[in-house]
Amino acid sequence: AGAWLTTRAPTVALAMNLVPLSGVAFLWFIGVLRDRLGMHEDRLFATVFLGSGLLFLAMLFLSAATAGGIVLLHAADPQRFAGSQTFAFGRVVVYEIVNIYALKMAAVFIMVVSTLALRTRFLARWIALLGYAIALMLMFNSRYVEWMLLSFPLWVLLVSLYILWDNLHVHPTA
Repeated sequence: AGAWLTTRAPTVALAMNLVPLSGVAFLWFIGVLRDRLGMHEDRLFATVFLGSGLLFLAMLFLSAATAGGIVLLHAADPQRFAGSQTFAFGRVVVYEIVNIYALKMAAVFIMVVSTLALRTRFLARWIALLGYAIALMLMFNSRYVEWMLLSFPLWVLLVSLYILWDNLHVHPTA
């Protein structure tokens, strides 16, 4: 624990500086989904959809800021920081926020989008069903299987690619 601070601190600092850009991209993603829903957007689902997406982003930013703080504190006193209680606390806070709270909001976000996709058919049915499977995995198992952290961004990528493909292949009569 903490060995990455001496070998990977610049890489982690770069990643922390890219988090706000990914947050803006996620906000655009939310906007594209809402635009695709159009008049079919249900107010109840829209509230949960938007709320879970914004809470996910807030937790992502909070955990990135905490990780960035860990890197900065290590740079100030590299010999003592990795074994300190401050490091242990910051590390646990980042882990808990990302693996418990943020991923639960991501699961809610996926469930709401999948439900809206099944109701309005603005996405393919198989993407909605895959979304339910991913959401259930995130909701009940994210703490014990670390690769599940990647399932949310991969699902967002899949939905984004589907929307892009669908928009490029719209028939002129549609």
